[in-house]
Amino acid sequence: MDEIRGDEIQGEATRDGDVQGDEIRGTARGTAPVPLSVLDLVTVGQGRTASQALRTGVEIAQLAERRGFHRYWVAEHHSMPGVASSSPAVILAHTAARTERIRLGSGGVMLPNHAPLVIAEQFGTLEAMAPGRVDLGLGRAPGTDGATAAALRRTDRLNEGADDFPQQLMELTRFLDDDFPDGHPYARIHAVPGPVQATAEGGVQSPARPPIWLLGSSGFSARLAGVLGLPFAFAHHFSAQNTVPALELYRDSFKPSTVLDAPYALIGVAALAADDEREARRQVLTGALSMLRLRSGRPGLVPTPEEAEAYAFSPMEREFVDNWLVNIVHGTPDEVRSGLDDLAKRTGADELMITANAHGGEARLRSYGLIADAYGLPDA
Repeated sequence: MDEIRGDEIQGEATRDGDVQGDEIRGTARGTAPVPLSVLDLVTVGQGRTASQALRTGVEIAQLAERRGFHRYWVAEHHSMPGVASSSPAVILAHTAARTERIRLGSGGVMLPNHAPLVIAEQFGTLEAMAPGRVDLGLGRAPGTDGATAAALRRTDRLNEGADDFPQQLMELTRFLDDDFPDGHPYARIHAVPGPVQATAEGGVQSPARPPIWLLGSSGFSARLAGVLGLPFAFAHHFSAQNTVPALELYRDSFKPSTVLDAPYALIGVAALAADDEREARRQVLTGALSMLRLRSGRPGLVPTPEEAEAYAFSPMEREFVDNWLVNIVHGTPDEVRSGLDDLAKRTGADELMITANAHGGEARLRSYGLIADAYGLPDA
């Protein structure tokens, strides 16, 4: 990754002195070993509408806020009938109007799909709506298949977008901080809402802006986040075999910055608690079958537990599902608590971001409530 030119990028991509580590680091509550957060894919089950899924997302965010989860993030995906989170900024604006304290963010925005100025404007708007509680998580994958990515980006040169990610990140950061140098082609362009409003005559706009997180499922973003001194979020929920190596690479590469004086890494964890083991197994099997269909090129709505139980898996499909379920922490509340405790200890993650994928919103809401109870989180 020599092309990243670490010293140069660090000087440009971390010029955000108003963003401090305290805005990034969470606080463990109850008996949880680390802060707990929520990642929502806004899943749509068979017989359910996107409207229902989005209402459930708000209910999950409200429950998470009431029970002391640190943040609620949504992930950008496209062309997947069972996932309604194609527009994170829109969902976050809707959620911001219905919550008061919990941090809200993208987990993440897939930056190569967008012009950096557009993302700076969207998240500057969110920051103005919910000051001091917006996170901007960025990924370099498309969040979809190649054909859909080409339609999003209006080009079929998809590798070019991923290779240009460090440059796009620097451009986005300069738009957020409004600090392109004199002579730069974008020096007279301003992301609004943003810091330029504080320097305009009579301006009182806060110069604060959302902290940037880098997301990844391999070593590239881990090392880049370390070089830049940024917080890092790793997708353990679908790349478990790479979790420990990626976190080690992040910590080994870390250079203190104006953002963080020490590494801070969260991991996304698939976890679902139910009143008994059998019910938990029924619920997570729906997500596993949905993933099997997605990986087989047949994406659809999340199947019901009844359909998933009755599905005739081939030996190869059964192997895929069994391997997928190994990395989902599921069972009774005590079993899930034990699994999360073990994962936090084994990886050294600073925060666990839990995603509960199941057919119905009721099961997901129930799971977050049971996990909160298992850790003795407050119920304000």
